[in-house]
Amino acid sequence: MTVLARLLLTATVLGGLAAMPAHSAQTAAAPAKAKTAQQERMVTCNQDAKGKTGDERKAFMSSCLKGETSASGNALSASQQRMKNCNADATAKALKGDQRKAFMSTCLKAK
Repeated sequence: MTVLARLLLTATVLGGLAAMPAHSAQTAAAPAKAKTAQQERMVTCNQDAKGKTGDERKAFMSSCLKGETSASGNALSASQQRMKNCNADATAKALKGDQRKAFMSTCLKAK
């Protein structure tokens, strides 16, 4: 290898190494992504579940993440409770398709 080739190779390698920290700094300075609604709900539910263990924590986390209880532990709203009750009634009656749809409509309007 000639002296000129070695100098060019050395300059290329050093130039590449010099560029790496600049690239890393740009990547580190990139803004963090905003959390999704589900991620926010997970954070809130985890905070509210402190002190709970085992099955109690599992049941709380399940209902909290489904939105059945709010972060402060409040019960379902009236419309949510009505939907839950009508849905349970329709399931108990084994209704399917159009019959279930008609039943749910009537049930939700009646209460």
